Amino acid sequence: MKIKRNQKIERTSKKQGPNGTPVKAAPKPKMGTQIIPKERYTSSDYMHQEWDKLWTKVWLLACREEDLPEPGDHYVTEIGVESILLVRQKDMSIRAFYNVCQHRGNKLVHSFEQPQEAAQSFKCKYHDWEYGLDGGFVDIPDLETFPQGAPDCSGLASLPCDTWGSFVWFSLNPDVEPLKDYLGIIPEHLNPYHFERMVLTKTLTVEWDCNWKASVDAFNESYHVQGIHPQLLYYLDDKDIQIDCYEKHNRYLIAFSVLSPRVIAPGEIPAPIKVVMKGAGMDPAAYEGSVYDIRKDVQKFKRENGPEQGKDYSELNDDQLTDDYHYMIFPNITMNVHADDMMMFRQRPHPEDPNKMFFDYYMYELPDNEFDQEEHIRPKHKTYKYGDVSLGLVINQDAYNLPHVQKGMNSAGYKGLWIGDQELRVRHFHKTLEDYLEK
Repeated sequence: MKIKRNQKIERTSKKQGPNGTPVKAAPKPKMGTQIIPKERYTSSDYMHQEWDKLWTKVWLLACREEDLPEPGDHYVTEIGVESILLVRQKDMSIRAFYNVCQHRGNKLVHSFEQPQEAAQSFKCKYHDWEYGLDGGFVDIPDLETFPQGAPDCSGLASLPCDTWGSFVWFSLNPDVEPLKDYLGIIPEHLNPYHFERMVLTKTLTVEWDCNWKASVDAFNESYHVQGIHPQLLYYLDDKDIQIDCYEKHNRYLIAFSVLSPRVIAPGEIPAPIKVVMKGAGMDPAAYEGSVYDIRKDVQKFKRENGPEQGKDYSELNDDQLTDDYHYMIFPNITMNVHADDMMMFRQRPHPEDPNKMFFDYYMYELPDNEFDQEEHIRPKHKTYKYGDVSLGLVINQDAYNLPHVQKGMNSAGYKGLWIGDQELRVRHFHKTLEDYLEK
């Protein structure tokens, strides 16, 4: 391998398919330079305002459509104090309900984040009150003993529900705008990846000792790479990044399989770049080019060899074959989107404590010719406390750091976030949050 010291990274052309992801940079918004107050992360009062004006107003991700393949298949997810039941209907539509029996408040279905098959109806395990797939009452045992009659409702309380990108979405807001309008640019940008082709290979939840926004912030900027993830300086360009802010959502486009301008090329190909090359089918030991040419050559190799591997990259531009197109769907979805996989985080607030949160981790991978759909078993979702499970070196580093961030937020010696240009997505996220809380 040839080594060229301090060579500037060569950017590839923006070649893409007819429906490819737009790459044009968005105008930089002017949002001021004010401190973001720490109380947003530590105040119980602020947490309650978020619940009333944010979480109960937006669209939220629940599960995948494939988790509900047949009528009666159902799935339970949670947000704050609420448990939500998603049910595939007989007409193959999907409906969402509050997962609570109208009798004494028992959760109707006790599972969590795991697909459940083929119910004919839902019967409360407390007093046998029964509901149909459409949420309507089927049977109330001994109804004649209720002098007031049946509850003044048709059954389970329903919620708006829709689908996009192979995912099922719901809202606690009965008057929420259509999902298509809420998502804005997201479908146009991400449909070329065809998430429906990707297979879930890992799913879990970890309770972290930090506010949910601290987690969102950490994954929306690369300024922290030099401090927390120094090994990534030999894998990605953490400075030359395109940051785009849209109405609610935002993204950055970050080059992978390159060196950070903060470091000098080592005498051999860095280990994480070797992993990328091997994953594409290349032999790092046989590579004779410069380390600064690897990104371009990996793109070329994948473009030429993807079809015979069973992978369709035709709607992706060249840079997407190596780079991280990193999207944040407001308020709590972080998507590390790549040609061959998508690592997604869902950050959920703790229902009682602003100093805690739930970090949901999902890995989706694009199968190759050797993948056997019939042999694939969906991984079971599990919930852990911090320290009980590894999420890989990079996320483990963030997970270790965030509780210390949260403790610092509570210090009398700290006023709030001092945000720079490299953290533009963080400021945009908070501006969008402010817009909701001021409504």
